[in-house]
Amino acid sequence: MQRVMITGASSGIGMALARHYAQRGAVLGLIARREAALAQLAAQLPSATLIYPADVRDAAALQAAAADFIARHGCPDIVIANAGVSIGTLTEFAADTPTFQEVIDINVVGMVKTFQPFLAAMRAAGRGALVGIASVAGYRGLPGAAAYCASKAAAISYLESLRIELAASGIKVITICPGYIATPMTARNPYPMPFLLSADAAARKIAALIESGRTFAVIPWQMAIVARILRTLPNWLYDRLFGNAPRKPRRAL
Repeated sequence: MQRVMITGASSGIGMALARHYAQRGAVLGLIARREAALAQLAAQLPSATLIYPADVRDAAALQAAAADFIARHGCPDIVIANAGVSIGTLTEFAADTPTFQEVIDINVVGMVKTFQPFLAAMRAAGRGALVGIASVAGYRGLPGAAAYCASKAAAISYLESLRIELAASGIKVITICPGYIATPMTARNPYPMPFLLSADAAARKIAALIESGRTFAVIPWQMAIVARILRTLPNWLYDRLFGNAPRKPRRAL
């Protein structure tokens, strides 16, 4: 029986992953800010589920959740750092500076705070998988999404560093870069989203990738091809192609 911890579990990919693993009998620890949504989800799941209302920016809360889960069920087999936010930002507006900080704190530092409390137990067990949900948006910058793109680029680099650090420990570090997934976070995007996947389809693919032992993957595979092409474009061509691209809305003031 697998033991799985998931952050950002109250909606989107996190909720879909919780349902996927619950259907396979896993013991779950679910973390998200919205307690009512977590409780509602847990009531619908067929497997043992612990819920932890917490913000991934709160290191003490995550440490307490990890300690409680380990005390009750032992060291988790999989920890999925899925919590994330995407908010349009523009550097020229001072009002957006706190939003930049929020996006970085949740999408990058929140991942660090998610993994840290489990590392000692995983090292002692000599096993386990730390899974970070990054994004193809981390491959290149997009206009109006500087905070989000920067956070996902940082997440990709952070996960690679962690993977190398833990290479001899028996702990796997897996980077997943989704393309467009149909979630509440992408519902506000005012532009076409090619190769859009449902959250349930994404969860199935993510779980299969974790099981396969691959350390880095883009889903769906079509976006992997697009991402590689975009990464190789010279700046002048990339700028011309995306200079007038539609932009994600900024936070309403």
